[in-house]
Amino acid sequence: MIVRKLQEAEKGNRRIVSEGWESTRLALKNDNMGFSFHITTIYEGAELHLHYQNHLEAVYCISGEGSVMAEADGVVHEITPGTIYLLDQHDKHVLKGKTEMKMACVFNPPLHGKEVHNAEGAYELEAEEVQDEK
Repeated sequence: MIVRKLQEAEKGNRRIVSEGWESTRLALKNDNMGFSFHITTIYEGAELHLHYQNHLEAVYCISGEGSVMAEADGVVHEITPGTIYLLDQHDKHVLKGKTEMKMACVFNPPLHGKEVHNAEGAYELEAEEVQDEK
């Protein structure tokens, strides 16, 4: 059994900060669960152009407000607490934070831990692994 506390992980190397967002990765590839699980904060005013070419993602809004738009159809979906969206087609999408949003995210295949978005808005399949602090 693996047990981790968000508050402790936020203080260590599982917290990744990038432009417009930060993510605390609670479950990663080296946990051998077949997915990774993150608590991600989208900053107020952020506009992220993303395209997870290598991963499928499920995103559940815990708090805050924003929107997500799939580039394929241009439909804007409002995000409020209790909303889930599933990127089941490697969708190019634009995520906007009207206010700061806390999101629970699941990736398949799992992330290694140190990933940030590349020029296309994707995560690479191979990346540096998080080494847990002793």
